[in-house]
Amino acid sequence: MTVNLQDPRSTVAPRSFDLHSSFRPLGGRSAKSDGRRLGLTSSTVLIPSSLSSKPGKYISKPPTSLCNARGGRCPISSTPFSIPKTTNPLSMFILATLVILSSSMQSHAVEYTVTNNAGGTPGSSRFTDEIGIPYSEQMLTESTDFIWRTFQQNDPAGRKDVARVSLSVDNMDGVAYTSDDEIHVSATYLGSFPGDVKGEFAGVLYHEMTHVWQWNGAGQAPGGFIEGIADFVRLQSGYVPDHWVRPGQGDRWDQGYDVTARFLDYCNGLRNGFVAELNKKMRSGYSDDYFVDLLGKSVDQLWKDYKAKYAS
Repeated sequence: MTVNLQDPRSTVAPRSFDLHSSFRPLGGRSAKSDGRRLGLTSSTVLIPSSLSSKPGKYISKPPTSLCNARGGRCPISSTPFSIPKTTNPLSMFILATLVILSSSMQSHAVEYTVTNNAGGTPGSSRFTDEIGIPYSEQMLTESTDFIWRTFQQNDPAGRKDVARVSLSVDNMDGVAYTSDDEIHVSATYLGSFPGDVKGEFAGVLYHEMTHVWQWNGAGQAPGGFIEGIADFVRLQSGYVPDHWVRPGQGDRWDQGYDVTARFLDYCNGLRNGFVAELNKKMRSGYSDDYFVDLLGKSVDQLWKDYKAKYAS
């Protein structure tokens, strides 16, 4: 889409910029050639003369001043750029638009792909009819943003270096699993799920996407604990299924999934941001002492306190 911008009071020829060629989705593919890709990268932007010291000035990367608008680094720009002061409403609108686009490029540099490999099955048909690829991509994007906020990973340096995530609906047993940056969801499960399959699908994606982004203690953390953190994120998102345990239920703090998620929710209530801080510590290793460091009690004592709270 090409936009022509001109101040009606100006005698200067209108300047234009092509939103498709100027801002390409991550992975280098044109927005108009693949509307399913999400995120933005930079190419060339033609700045209208009212915003530029030279009419029709091009910049090949987002201006550093725009990238720093939210106090962050701009990994794709090192070119100094200044914009003269202006009270022109049109100029201010264009500047605001560029700031928003620059912020989007900086904050969500992830490419998503969704494929349905279960053609001809009831689960495949239900995925197509009740969920669909556009909604799947929306959930992948929203869950990523939500996880970054939950883990307080505003700085890309604190996150895993993941450029793309793929989601596939497959003929397989179980519910879903994640391997590195690949998420696989069972068509059999989708086909047989009673009730709101779209909401259940969203909750599953929040859980599985957490595995993409969470730190796992360099492989040293208990498996049930890792699954519990993923379900904690799902709990925070609000996509909680009816079959989950109630608060206080369960036998061990690292039993996993909903049991551990409820316990972590209790711990997070003792110290807001506890799970985020715990995840940061797990970037390089794991120890039960992390609970003492953050909450002043051993994990076993915290579990006893948690059980006692809901005993009556």
